[in-house]
Amino acid sequence: LQMLSSIRMHQSISSIRSLSTLQLVYSEHGDPSKVVRPTTVSLPSSVPSGNVRVSWLAAPINPADINQIQGVYPVKPPLPAVGGNEGVGRVEEVGEGVSSLNKGDLVIPARSGLGTWRKMGDHLVDHLWPIDNRLSLEAGATLQVNPSTAYRMLKDFENLQEGDTVIQNGANSGVGRSVMQICKIRGLKCVSVVRSRETGMEELKEELSELGSTTVVTEEEMASKMRGKIRARLALNCVGGRSSLFLAGAMAKRATMVTYGGMSKQPLSIPTAAFIFNDVSLRGFWMSRWYEEGNTEERNVMYRDLADWFVSGKMKTPPFEKISMDGATAALEKAQTKFDKKMLFV
Repeated sequence: LQMLSSIRMHQSISSIRSLSTLQLVYSEHGDPSKVVRPTTVSLPSSVPSGNVRVSWLAAPINPADINQIQGVYPVKPPLPAVGGNEGVGRVEEVGEGVSSLNKGDLVIPARSGLGTWRKMGDHLVDHLWPIDNRLSLEAGATLQVNPSTAYRMLKDFENLQEGDTVIQNGANSGVGRSVMQICKIRGLKCVSVVRSRETGMEELKEELSELGSTTVVTEEEMASKMRGKIRARLALNCVGGRSSLFLAGAMAKRATMVTYGGMSKQPLSIPTAAFIFNDVSLRGFWMSRWYEEGNTEERNVMYRDLADWFVSGKMKTPPFEKISMDGATAALEKAQTKFDKKMLFV
């Protein structure tokens, strides 16, 4: 009886010393649906000095997450690694020496590669960034990438004034939807180019117009009706190939095209005449690089503006499918084939 009591006491002490939590881990690069596995790990009973214990509430599956697991993304965390670059969490406890965050604060990653596909984790305090506690889980979980990319591109490359025109391809993407909403807030005209679809085209055009697009056209309509009729100060390209030709034909003199993606996997195509006669500029943008460069004050202002817009209803998150981490395999397979709805681990 005494021995049994001793065993129970030892088990009780062991449970106090550690806390079990679920993570989505990959130990090799490859197909995310095959190499990512739900894994239970233990956290220490007390938070290490300089660290913060975060309960991760929601984390999306982004294309960058898929590419990172495949091993083709520039940021490659050491293996084994926890998936997920974006998400929102709540501070549960802070370690010794931490004064900038408090229990209950909402936080997001301060940099890429943190690993947000987990229920709970201990992180260095400077790897986290506080955000407005008024934000919904959906808005907080996706604040760092799509709305921020749209915000920066509309602010950093051209001195856009109310009434100026912006044209973009990939308009039905997360960034594209953010672009049109911010254009509406700022009084900018937004021409959105989308791919043709067999069904639901008019419904999509109506939806994107309600979000803030002044005009929604297909690539075919751009080629046959709209080229030469638009004089955009800023063109935002995430497709490349043939689609970038249409954007170039709609740019004003000395306008700027910013490329932030290459969904067509085709090289950027720009007519020689656009350079000679219109003196256009071509730039690139990568949100992760902007974060790495610091920009602390600009980042705080950006997050404050975006939070105000989401809380006031001026900006809306895209539709989400909320999924459990236990269903990660099916979710990651779907994320590589179905693009109509964003998925969120909760």
